Amino acid sequence: MTDLWKKWTAIVPAPFLTALLLSAGYLGFTAWEQSHWWLALSDYSFGWLVPLFVAFAVHDRWPSIMAGVRACAAPGSPRAAGWQGGALALAAYAALVVGAVIFFVGAASRAAAGSAPAHTLAVSVGASALLLATLFVSAPDPEGAATPAGGLGRDARVRLVALFVFPALVWLVSAPLVSVVQQRLSLFLLGQVTRAVFFTFDTLGLAVERQGNVLKLPEVILGQRNDVGVAEACSGIRSFTACLFAGSFLAAVFLDRFWKKVSLVVLAVVFAFGMNILRALFLTAWAYNYGEHSMEQKVHDIAGYAVLVLTVAGLLCLLPLFNLKLSFRQHDGTKTPTPFPSQGGQS
Repeated sequence: MTDLWKKWTAIVPAPFLTALLLSAGYLGFTAWEQSHWWLALSDYSFGWLVPLFVAFAVHDRWPSIMAGVRACAAPGSPRAAGWQGGALALAAYAALVVGAVIFFVGAASRAAAGSAPAHTLAVSVGASALLLATLFVSAPDPEGAATPAGGLGRDARVRLVALFVFPALVWLVSAPLVSVVQQRLSLFLLGQVTRAVFFTFDTLGLAVERQGNVLKLPEVILGQRNDVGVAEACSGIRSFTACLFAGSFLAAVFLDRFWKKVSLVVLAVVFAFGMNILRALFLTAWAYNYGEHSMEQKVHDIAGYAVLVLTVAGLLCLLPLFNLKLSFRQHDGTKTPTPFPSQGGQS
């Protein structure tokens, strides 16, 4: 064991390696805590992919992480100076203390009272803050004097910790929302979906009546009136969380600029909302033509999975556009050298 530790510390400084191991422990406990909800709630079943995707992201960024460690330890390593440097250090140690308190309060509450969304969310928030703060304060010190940086973004420690933003914060997506927040969000989405379906049918001249989250359709089968209720499962909360996770992972792995990452995550939410409206329109049209009782569970499930597949496919199609690099050349009348040799020879 000692030989293995010496081997690793020859590659990674001992304080930072210790911080990585502690961070793995935080996330391991968080995954165990969240697994209860991944089993109990179908809306969060995608959470089983979170540990795998986090491990892949760290493995994929390992060369960049090692380069960041060397940049922190290099002579003249850039550091935020002045009030920015003081505020950065204060924020890091504050996050370390606050994160530890939240994490251990959530863990203690879980041990005393059992699983609850608030306990799991506290563990997840605390683990995320602990991971980022621990890695920051454990970053190697430069050999010799540091060089004052022009801003927080140029601080070598900030650049190093930024590589762990996705592995740290993605656990907030796979953690169940507190019941009050989830109910409010579901009710808001339910109202928007019902309004969109009613507006579409009314615009097309199809007879429909809206009463809250229930759509009254014409009598079509044995004189029975069709009542299509937009249940909580149709609010889109499942596709919202799953697509938010998918967009975060794709943005973290395949995009290099911060604005691109944020844009893709926002588009993932927009796609999820739009596709869920299309799903509600499809199910309502199905009931309009074949009756309320024709909407079996299989029809609901197929439509739900189709929303996820189409949303992820749309995000994948956007990746080449975000990574597209355009080059504009100004023609000043000078002759551009020919790209091919004028005589035979090597090209």
